[in-house]
Amino acid sequence: MTVRRRSLAFVGVAALVSLLASAVPAQAASGSLAVTTLGRHGAKVATTVTVVAVPSGQTYSVASGKRISLPSGRYLAMTDIWEHGAEGLGTDTIGAQVVQVSGSTSVTLDARKGKAVTVSLDTPADVTDAPRISAQVCAATVSNMPSAFSTGGWNYQGSLYAIPNSSRLLQFGYLAQWSGNDSYVAVKNTTGIPAAPGGSFKRSGLATAHFSVRSGTEMGAQVHTALQAEPKTDDCTSDLMADVRDDNAPYSDTVHMTPGTWQPRDDISGSDGEGVSGGFPKVRTLKAGQSFTQFFGRAVWSPMHYLPMVGDKSVAFVPYALIGDPDVGVNNADVTKETVALAKGGTTVKKQTLTNWGTSDAEFSAGIRSAGWYDLTVDAHRYRPGITFPAGMLSSRVTLDWHFKADPARPMVAPVFMTRFLPTGLGSHNQAAANSTTTVDVSAGRGSQGPDLRFTTVTAKSVRVWSSADGGKTWKAATVRHSGSTWQASVHNPASGAVALRSEVTDAAGDRSVETVYRAYSIG
Repeated sequence: MTVRRRSLAFVGVAALVSLLASAVPAQAASGSLAVTTLGRHGAKVATTVTVVAVPSGQTYSVASGKRISLPSGRYLAMTDIWEHGAEGLGTDTIGAQVVQVSGSTSVTLDARKGKAVTVSLDTPADVTDAPRISAQVCAATVSNMPSAFSTGGWNYQGSLYAIPNSSRLLQFGYLAQWSGNDSYVAVKNTTGIPAAPGGSFKRSGLATAHFSVRSGTEMGAQVHTALQAEPKTDDCTSDLMADVRDDNAPYSDTVHMTPGTWQPRDDISGSDGEGVSGGFPKVRTLKAGQSFTQFFGRAVWSPMHYLPMVGDKSVAFVPYALIGDPDVGVNNADVTKETVALAKGGTTVKKQTLTNWGTSDAEFSAGIRSAGWYDLTVDAHRYRPGITFPAGMLSSRVTLDWHFKADPARPMVAPVFMTRFLPTGLGSHNQAAANSTTTVDVSAGRGSQGPDLRFTTVTAKSVRVWSSADGGKTWKAATVRHSGSTWQASVHNPASGAVALRSEVTDAAGDRSVETVYRAYSIG
């Protein structure tokens, strides 16, 4: 078994540490600290030591054996003592000490004092290897953010140790993962580092997450799925991550985990292995025995949130989240390049091509002088310079055509809709059978634009749906049935190719929303 080294560094932590450190007034150094780290055989081992001031949280990083100047006071010295072994094997020993710095102070973290982190589970027969354990020690010195100041690593059971320390200034957290036909994941957080770190778990006490990853909609074929611990009150298990699978879509996997709050996630890689997209669906809180299914890549990807806005004698539109995975969420939509145009009475007021690639503030804004009916059109394509999109990628283009009444003297969110199409019965490649009929669930939604604009309740009076089998050259009306808050459209599929979908949503006042998704799903 070869153990790959990987640090437990999390997005945003370094930035937070830097911010908090800069907020602490500079103090004259009146002392110094040197931390020596010894391996499990007593020899010195070179490590990087994290030093955290108590209670300010100001954080320093220093090489073991090197002396760092510090103001007098109390500190936490934390490190992971990693030692190479034969054939790629090695050990991790995680430890921390509370140190009172006054004058020239020295302290030693000795891996020989480490105790094995031992976890047990009544594993099924298909689980044959030792669990992989990610562990960290944290400074519990800042309210609700102990994991911002941490050090740790991962290894397999039998090669991971922790040096006991009962101080309440410390927390110790770990995530253990067993792999078989399914994965089994356990997390635990403690105050201090226990004398016998670890724990015992039962499968009967776990919750379950099913991952269903489809292909065809993503910018890349390789999808890395994971499950992160996200306790409601941040602690030393926050963001510890269990890998679910890193493979070409489509695939399905199941994870059984200790009850609590969990964050599913996916990361998409292009043909060259570079990350091209991904996201964080909603956090799930589960009790023992509960389960959920997290979809990634289901057709159809479409606009998800932003509507035209009227204010400051202008019509504005934020061209963001125009092509994204509704199962993941608006904040992780793919980048697009779009042409946006505003017209009144057939006369173009303004036309502009935009992209949110490399920027987060792309916005269309056109001044209006009088009240009346306006048309805002958007033609968006996926856009990612430097990569080759997968052949036959779905939801490659989306268009919107909004017709609404606007008054420059009345700020408001335009009374229009965005449609979500959800075809039922598709296979794992987002394909329908040739010459079949697909039922498409259709919902008309509106996303709030914030408290500074009037956001009225608008009711859809009618919903119409069309499909195209020739890329939008010709369109065929679908039979639509209203059921509760949604509609179902019966779409007759062609013998091959792909199906484009178009909807028209109108309200009683005559406002109209037309949305088209090209290559919504494929036939095969």
